[in-house]
Amino acid sequence: MARGMTAPPAVVSWSTGKDAAFALEEVRRAGTFRIVGLLTTVTSAYARVSMHGVREVLLRRQAESLGLPLYRVEIPAQCSNEMYERAMARTMGRLRGDGVEHVVFGDLFLEDIRRYREEKMAGTGISPAFPLWGRPTLALALEMMQSGVRATIACVDPRRLPSRFAGREFDSEFLRDLPAGVDPCGENGEFHTFVHGLPSFRSPVEIRRGEVVERQGFVFADLLPASDEVRERSAD
Repeated sequence: MARGMTAPPAVVSWSTGKDAAFALEEVRRAGTFRIVGLLTTVTSAYARVSMHGVREVLLRRQAESLGLPLYRVEIPAQCSNEMYERAMARTMGRLRGDGVEHVVFGDLFLEDIRRYREEKMAGTGISPAFPLWGRPTLALALEMMQSGVRATIACVDPRRLPSRFAGREFDSEFLRDLPAGVDPCGENGEFHTFVHGLPSFRSPVEIRRGEVVERQGFVFADLLPASDEVRERSAD
């Protein structure tokens, strides 16, 4: 297997959450790819990671702790699928120009999501990779925790999981408390996480919890840098 500098260059599709983070850990451990950056969609009006609602300052601190550059895909607050695909296509062109050959995704079992990614990347010269695909999610969640992944629940879909789970730590107690039918990794969109501890981090990303708010049908735990040295624009 190719290892080190001989491995093909890849970026990780980086949501700031546990699945992307563990996918990065797995490909680094296996030497499958040489990770050269993080690919993240950011809602420009709010300076937050799209869907997860994580402040961009925390995204940047993750990237700094990993020693990796960010490839930001900026989208507007009211973004159609067509607008998103145009923005992503421009970024794919930039990645190809920088010599990137693969994008690593943390997807686990949703066939329609995988098929969408494969279709949209066909012809770009960049191939998708799914190192966590098909692994049993309870065992995977426990493996993440045992490996040193530390994460906080940043977003909850209250139609699938009670709002009180927002802001909790992703740990064994969290798994024990999940209602029946909720995927342990949240693969059906039940919850999203922010990773503040990872074996590959040079140092943890220290955070504190702000208010819990409901916005556009989702419940967000507003995570803040542990220090007050950086203040971000509000998403209100």
